Amino acid sequence: MRKSKNVGLLAAGFLAGVLMGAPTAQAAVEYLQALPSQNTIYVDGQQVEMEAYIINGTNFVKLRDIGQAVGFNVYWDGAVQIDSTQDYTGQPQTAATIADSDVVTLPADGSRYKPEVGDQIPCPDGNTYNVTDVSRWNKNAFASGPAGELPEATCDWSSFPEVALPEPEVRHYQLEAGDYLFVRNLYETRRMQYTLMNLAGNHPQTSVDGRLKYGSKGTPAVRIQLTVPSEVSAHPFWPWRESEIANLFNSCPPGTYYLEVWDVFKDGAFQRTEYNIKAV
Repeated sequence: MRKSKNVGLLAAGFLAGVLMGAPTAQAAVEYLQALPSQNTIYVDGQQVEMEAYIINGTNFVKLRDIGQAVGFNVYWDGAVQIDSTQDYTGQPQTAATIADSDVVTLPADGSRYKPEVGDQIPCPDGNTYNVTDVSRWNKNAFASGPAGELPEATCDWSSFPEVALPEPEVRHYQLEAGDYLFVRNLYETRRMQYTLMNLAGNHPQTSVDGRLKYGSKGTPAVRIQLTVPSEVSAHPFWPWRESEIANLFNSCPPGTYYLEVWDVFKDGAFQRTEYNIKAV
């Protein structure tokens, strides 16, 4: 996926050289002398090796070398072209190359997918969904702040039955109200799972000494499923609020809990991360 970068240009000397007209440049050859520069160059606090020259007291560095070190593309296409939204290749990007670089592969290991403008998400119906607006990502008037890192264990998680993460999934709906995309969010699904495990592992009705209780037939006091069956009507909420999980759990702790989370897009714009839970 393409990653845009903010670029701080180090080559003010180069820009001055570009602006110099050909006759002036020819005249300058008569009295300007280029000497190898011994000055140290740093990028983001790390020393880098670049070929640099001192000309008339000014350090000159090749712009393509800066692009390579900092992470923006520089190439020749009838003139010097700078593309701050692309990593350095030294070559212009064709439409096909740009399209390939933006196609999203959703992580299957439960790591976080953060949508970016320009992402192209393949859909099972053969369409490609283009992300055009992510201004609402991690922002909501009803949230105290971004969700942050995943919960850590406050009980013995190994006492819970192992639950496999579902596969990455995309659902696309072209409706009269708009063009909708639902992307299964495995990272936030784990947030719900870990929150529920901590609640169950510390409640007297479902745990003993920080370990999950089991019945005489080996049935766990709390069972967790990371998908919601189609025949089950789940309770949706957004943004993330741990109290939604805690209130439901404390009302009747033992049982089976169905969890799933979806990132919702409409007409290319990110809308919300929707949490769904059902206890039976």
